[in-house]
Amino acid sequence: MHVLILTLGSRGDVQPYVALGKGLQAVGHTVTLCTSSRFESFITEHGLNYGYMDDAMMQLMDSMQGRELMEDVTNLWEVIKATRRLSKQVAPLQQKILQDCWDVAQTIHPDLILFHPKTYGGPHIAEKLGIPVILAMPLPMLVPTAEQANMGFPKLPLGGPLGRWYNQLTYQITNLFFAFSAGKLVKDWRAEHHLPRQSKFDLLHTHTGEQIPVLHCYSRHVALEPTDWPENVIASGYWFLDQQTTWKPPEDLQAFLNSGDAPVYVGFGSMAGRDPERLAHIVIGALQRARVRGILATGWGGLSADDLPKTIFKLEQAPHDWLFPQMAAVVHHGGAGTTAAGLRAGCPTIICPFFGDQPFWGQRVHELGVGSEPIPQKKLTVENLAAAIQTVTTLPTIQQKAKALGEKLRQEDGIARAIALLNACLEDDTTSI
Repeated sequence: MHVLILTLGSRGDVQPYVALGKGLQAVGHTVTLCTSSRFESFITEHGLNYGYMDDAMMQLMDSMQGRELMEDVTNLWEVIKATRRLSKQVAPLQQKILQDCWDVAQTIHPDLILFHPKTYGGPHIAEKLGIPVILAMPLPMLVPTAEQANMGFPKLPLGGPLGRWYNQLTYQITNLFFAFSAGKLVKDWRAEHHLPRQSKFDLLHTHTGEQIPVLHCYSRHVALEPTDWPENVIASGYWFLDQQTTWKPPEDLQAFLNSGDAPVYVGFGSMAGRDPERLAHIVIGALQRARVRGILATGWGGLSADDLPKTIFKLEQAPHDWLFPQMAAVVHHGGAGTTAAGLRAGCPTIICPFFGDQPFWGQRVHELGVGSEPIPQKKLTVENLAAAIQTVTTLPTIQQKAKALGEKLRQEDGIARAIALLNACLEDDTTSI
């Protein structure tokens, strides 16, 4: 069977799908992964077929305008306002992405489409081709539940029917936001390709009202799997792309690790914000005040190794599955993939979120007792970061809980469970798992 995977975003929105694709390929399926062209070599190096997608959307997010947007957006209302500001720039880029996905699908004739919600053309392309479709996402954001509010909304102290009504409402509002962003584009595409008109924009159902299966690639040990989800909506467990068996560290990194106590990792991925030098100053000061050794990942605004004390190492690159088990703690932005890697390694965690799902994962880390309270980037200081580092590296209860959670996650095989469900979908040749 040929599986087409559609995804869009940073590396954290691509790597889990590469991991799943490799798992599918290992059991005999052919996999094409369609995403931004900047990831072509990353995908092909792992033995998967690449489907072209224009990179202009990612270039916009990498621009200073995009960086400022990510730093300023902290709640759903700000997301809506930002979307309005950028709508004229984003709309043609969205249209190009949808066309690229359709071009790939027409070329390879897949038997099933698996799509990230940012590539919302997935179900419509699948409908046009007459094949099954599955929504795959790394966070519990779209499927309604009465048991908890959507991550972008406050948790109100409401009980009984009123609380359940409020929780359900938050998911309806989220769907309206997606409709505001992409509804017209999808409507026009369906009309152009002679598909029936949808009564409303909906990522979770076909135009006839059938539930689209949903795979959440996170662990139920980290975020709950609501009891009122449909049967074909699950949290399969994380999709990890392990590289530690083939990757060899440079000599200077290995020498630093061998020269003292386990360091604290600090990295914010591609999200250094509008002032990476200020952020670097805070991190260096906090590590020194906490009197711990540190490893700083790339993304620090031109910071060179000569600017650092001997107790801090600047890291260009290392796979998280190799590096994190050797850390005393990890400090990062709270992306789903980085959070998962740190938790699986049993590392106490400090999340300093910018936007999106990052505050949610930061709160979950704190609620699970495996890390500090999240520190939003706008409130990050030398003092509060140093205090958090001291807490997670010295408090036995946090260290013990982090170790126990890591053991649970290492016992899971989210890829195997996802593949079993995908196979069932292919065998049934329906939209149901």
